[in-house]
Amino acid sequence: MYDIIQVMSPKLLWKTVGLLALLAIIAAVIPGGWVHFRYQGAIYAMPETVPSAPIAIVLGAAVRPDGEPSWMLAERVDAAVELYRIGKVQRILMTGDNSTPDYDEVTAMKRYAVERGVPAERVNLDYAGFRTYDSSYRARAIFGIERAVLVTQGYHLPRSLYLANSLGIEAVGLKAGHDRYPRQEYYNLREAAADIVTWYEINLLHPLPRFLGDPVNLETQNQ
Repeated sequence: MYDIIQVMSPKLLWKTVGLLALLAIIAAVIPGGWVHFRYQGAIYAMPETVPSAPIAIVLGAAVRPDGEPSWMLAERVDAAVELYRIGKVQRILMTGDNSTPDYDEVTAMKRYAVERGVPAERVNLDYAGFRTYDSSYRARAIFGIERAVLVTQGYHLPRSLYLANSLGIEAVGLKAGHDRYPRQEYYNLREAAADIVTWYEINLLHPLPRFLGDPVNLETQNQ
């Protein structure tokens, strides 16, 4: 390769570099844009307008050192609690990270929901939702969910909906919280990169989540 570069004229070299850069941009922008815009029409801002579904899937986020949900996670659970309260869903699946004994997103999410009136037997937990891909894959493969409302912040919903629908769940999304947050530019940039990765995972790579396991009956799951 180095020998080839040496014999290329500067003009041809820069043309080649430019072409490769253009191809790289195309390989990133088109897949990322497809993920971002594919399910925009399935995003709802108000619980009252969301189509009914058997279950809401709440995607995990950080918990505080004291074990309580962070403000962002609390917003997600609050939105799911409202869906249950008004009868839009009959059950809630909390999916998040419990990768170590002293870090448990989903138990904090369930406790928060139960404190706000959701019966404990109506809340199921997925302890191995380490990332959005894993949560979506496991929701279909392990928990057998075919139709659901995804609950997370608006910036996170396009990718979440693309994953869920691509993996076999007929999903719509409810925005939790607000449209603008501190460090919103960081979240947007991170999501843009994740959109690109997601397209390649769904269409080319087909990875398995970190953990699978035996199918779970949501009606009889022992919490």
